[in-house]
Amino acid sequence: AQQFVEVLTEDAPLSFAQQRLWFFEQLGAGQSPYNIPSFNRLYGALKLQILEQSVQEIMHRHAIFRTTFINRDGYPVQVIKPTMDLITPIIDLTFLPTFEQEHELSRLMQAEVQRPFELAQGPLLRLTLLRLRPDEHVLLATFHHIIIDGWSQGVFVHELSEFYTAYCNGWAFANGQSLDKRERLSLLPALPLQYADFAKWQREWLQGEVLQQQLDYWRQQLAGAPALLELPTDRPRPAVQTFAGARRSRLLSPDLLLQLKSLSKQEKVTLFMTLLTAFQVLLMRYSGQRDIIVSTPIANRTRKEFEGLIGLFVNTLVLRTDLSGNPTFRQLLDRVQQMAVQAYAHQDIPFEKLVEELQPERNLSYQSLSQVAFILQSFPTSKLELPEVSWRPIGVEQIPSPLDLSLFLTEGEPGLLTTLEYNTDLFDATTMERLLGHWQVLLEAIVHDPGQTIAMLPLLTGAEREQLLVQWNATARDIPSDRCLHQLIEQQVERTPEAIAVVFEETSLTYRELNRQANYLAHRLLGEGVGPDVLVGVCMERSLELVIALLAILKAGGAYLPLDSNLPQQRLAFLLEDAQVAAMLTQPHLCDRLPSTRVRTICLAPASHCEQTDNPQVEVQPENLAYMIYTSGSTGKPKGTMNTHRGICNRLLWMQDTYQLTKRDRVLQKTPFSFDVSVWEFFWPLLAGARLIIARPGGHQDPMYLRTLFVEQQVTTLHFVPSMLQVFLGHESTTAKSNLKNCTSLRQVICSGEVLTPALQARFFASVAEEVKLYNLYGPTEAAIDVTAWQCQRDYGDSTSHLSDGYRVSIGRPIANTQIYLLDAALQPVPISVPGELCIAGVGLARGYLHQPELTAEKFIAHPFGQQAGERIYRTGDLARYRADGAIEFLGRLDQQVKLRGFRIELGEIGAILRTHPAVQEAVVVLHEEDSVGPYLAAYVVGQPAEQLTQQELQGYLRRQLPDYMVPVVFVALETIPLTPNGKVDRHALPVPTRTTQSSQGYVAPQSELERRISGIWQEVLNLAQVGIYDNFFDLGGHSLLLIQVRSKLAAHLGYEMPVVDLFRYPTIHALSTYLSGQQEQQPLLQPIAVRVEKRKTALQKQKRTRERIKR
Repeated sequence: AQQFVEVLTEDAPLSFAQQRLWFFEQLGAGQSPYNIPSFNRLYGALKLQILEQSVQEIMHRHAIFRTTFINRDGYPVQVIKPTMDLITPIIDLTFLPTFEQEHELSRLMQAEVQRPFELAQGPLLRLTLLRLRPDEHVLLATFHHIIIDGWSQGVFVHELSEFYTAYCNGWAFANGQSLDKRERLSLLPALPLQYADFAKWQREWLQGEVLQQQLDYWRQQLAGAPALLELPTDRPRPAVQTFAGARRSRLLSPDLLLQLKSLSKQEKVTLFMTLLTAFQVLLMRYSGQRDIIVSTPIANRTRKEFEGLIGLFVNTLVLRTDLSGNPTFRQLLDRVQQMAVQAYAHQDIPFEKLVEELQPERNLSYQSLSQVAFILQSFPTSKLELPEVSWRPIGVEQIPSPLDLSLFLTEGEPGLLTTLEYNTDLFDATTMERLLGHWQVLLEAIVHDPGQTIAMLPLLTGAEREQLLVQWNATARDIPSDRCLHQLIEQQVERTPEAIAVVFEETSLTYRELNRQANYLAHRLLGEGVGPDVLVGVCMERSLELVIALLAILKAGGAYLPLDSNLPQQRLAFLLEDAQVAAMLTQPHLCDRLPSTRVRTICLAPASHCEQTDNPQVEVQPENLAYMIYTSGSTGKPKGTMNTHRGICNRLLWMQDTYQLTKRDRVLQKTPFSFDVSVWEFFWPLLAGARLIIARPGGHQDPMYLRTLFVEQQVTTLHFVPSMLQVFLGHESTTAKSNLKNCTSLRQVICSGEVLTPALQARFFASVAEEVKLYNLYGPTEAAIDVTAWQCQRDYGDSTSHLSDGYRVSIGRPIANTQIYLLDAALQPVPISVPGELCIAGVGLARGYLHQPELTAEKFIAHPFGQQAGERIYRTGDLARYRADGAIEFLGRLDQQVKLRGFRIELGEIGAILRTHPAVQEAVVVLHEEDSVGPYLAAYVVGQPAEQLTQQELQGYLRRQLPDYMVPVVFVALETIPLTPNGKVDRHALPVPTRTTQSSQGYVAPQSELERRISGIWQEVLNLAQVGIYDNFFDLGGHSLLLIQVRSKLAAHLGYEMPVVDLFRYPTIHALSTYLSGQQEQQPLLQPIAVRVEKRKTALQKQKRTRERIKR
């Protein structure tokens, strides 16, 4: 057996766990993520001198309390001092009133938790005594985790009680003389070794075959593991991990604990495995991931000699579970048991060694391998027992949190105490309270029916379910349901026949004239066989005739199909053939553009005389079609969405009830009529008695023309797709013309069709008069244009600060007679703040897709919460989440979330942050993939006028706010972002970036003196003969400890020690030298991952051969 010898030499090695904490201290200088507070309120006759002497006895007994940690030539070592004094300051608060005492107590405790230790100085234990009353004190004890763990705290408390009691019972000391050796041995047995012995033994034992056997298992177990558990956060993840934390607790009943133990016994597993399985189900339901990794601490006191020692023995075990296939909880429990048994059989390898050997993707924004911990407290605990003194622990609101989330479970007579420790820069307290509630509901459901599939196990409380499904969908409104769209307009004609209805350039029509001409054409269409549910093609440019044609088709009972005259003839021919239209309306100058077809084509010209001008009497019902719009399909085949009168009437009447057009309003129609927003632009003003202003063909793309039109026609209401609004506002900033503030008639602007960013919202409000309103609407063509609405707030004008807080412009709440459900893959409602697929129900739903019954059945499904037979919901494929106030945040497309090197990325988030750069006007980020280099992110950027942008500057800007994997490696400068005819970003028209980068060309030698100096240091530290300036330090076999050596050697050249975090940020010689020299030249692109992997393998092989030569 291994023989231990007390190590008291000047330099002793660190254990693997200590080494990792030491490195994190260097990385996060000034932070205190590994402070362990133990605060207690003491009542009674406390003897301070005895308390201090008792702690001094423990420090004498355990060398770890006399240990400091220093950097010796880039290597951390522990130095054990023969003696070390601990001074206990006393802070007298007796003079303060009780209320002020408690306030000051809270302040002092918070300050103590956050006060960092100096590892090189020591001691790494602090005591502070606060005196509240003569018989009431608060003892603040703070340890650094590098010298203690949970088990050790129990040892410390036990020995403190023993020494304190011994002194009080007559082992009193005089003149500061403590117990002699004989007295100590009679009180507590001598320690067989010290912690430093363990550290030395661990490093000697864990090598060769022992290490290899352990590593083989973990390499296989963690192969292809996700780099990050992507829990939904309340704020974006900082680019560099922070450690601000807090705790929330909930006590679960003794009955529930008993049921959980009974289930564990029945399934022949431990309580730990049952609770772990439940927790992983909870994480799956929150994250949407099926491959879940959590870590759990193990005591790691595998030998009897370790049990009475104080020190950092605890090891971290990585537990990876496959939750795919929707197993029952009982089946998943079996999976977890098999996984856990194997993990514990290979528990000897320190977590720190595992990270070093496996070399997972390095990222400064989170911990490697696992960001979530599961802890069932099982180590022996001791109660503080001091004669004539009683005590109770005190918690603190804010504590260091080294992980994103940790779940602590403690068994006791009162039940199962559940405590969540969380990072407050990621999560809100209210989110954690909800998660605790879902944990309880989940456990109760598991014990009730462990045979339930994990996707169907409930999470929501009854009140939450009622809120999400019923209260936030209480949108019923009494809107006439027996009217069709044209009938609403006919009613308005009766009210204001002589008012101007529509204006196009120099011509106009009154409501009476519009109705007469539409009636004339409607009667003609009836003669062509048009009637209810008959489609009529319309291939026309914006004009008075277009408005007449659309209204006439509705009056004839038909439904119109908009056809863009700029489409290729082949595309138009396909649409006409697919739709089987009864007729097609066009204009004389467009006839040559149309494909040859058997469809009856009617060319419309301005009418001079109309016959049959009475309203046609057609039996058309609200369930009949009003229009059909083709949208692109994922298969490449366009899909025709059939919308009814009931849906569009509900939508327009809600809009009128909400935004209140009057006869004084003028609404601009500028959206291409093949885009569904045009439907409300055409018909909303006509049913409200307002004036419809028609922009000239192509005018919607000309900011100068639009501004002139706004002023001339006194426009009050208009719509912008956000990207077009960005272009319009950007054009204003480059012209001498006055901005929108001088469009004095403007009353309201409505945005929809794309994400409205906080930056664009702020820019809009800065460009318009105070009274102008901005609304953000959301909806698909399949649900009558829009289904949610939000009034934007001027209060969120500082877009940059709010973006850093994770602020998104909401899409609001459901409109009248519409229900919104955010559902997971199993069609279960997701909790507040958790992303889910946005699904729509209500009267606005389209009938489906023309001639595509399978697609219709896939997207329009049976209502899972419906009360009546035949109810449906539409699955949008959009990702959204509820805020706590019930407002909805749009998060992106389910099918547009990209995955890069194992990371899920929302491209819109990167573009949104790029747009906050003062020199950037517009930005779009896409994922490109090339056979030679693999997938990579590319950013397309439009700069502000007269601004010069470099790739290095933009990458640096993003790196300060985003993790490295979200920083594009290619930036392409554009004059404008290409847009589709509908005003959305045309991603297919973006140029393919060129990746001619030095990094893909192999070895590039150092050029400058600084590069040669850095290269020499890397070669020495990495034990390599050659290092190129574009080689990545970590790909060459570098790790955290070697990085410290680089810093130390670099400091001798620079004259100062640079922050470790900067060495992480600039992992190539070129990037680091550029940063150090302050150059502004463009930073090189990152290497393709395949190249990096190959270099890593080659470097490790070279290092291995070098070591073998040295051994020989």
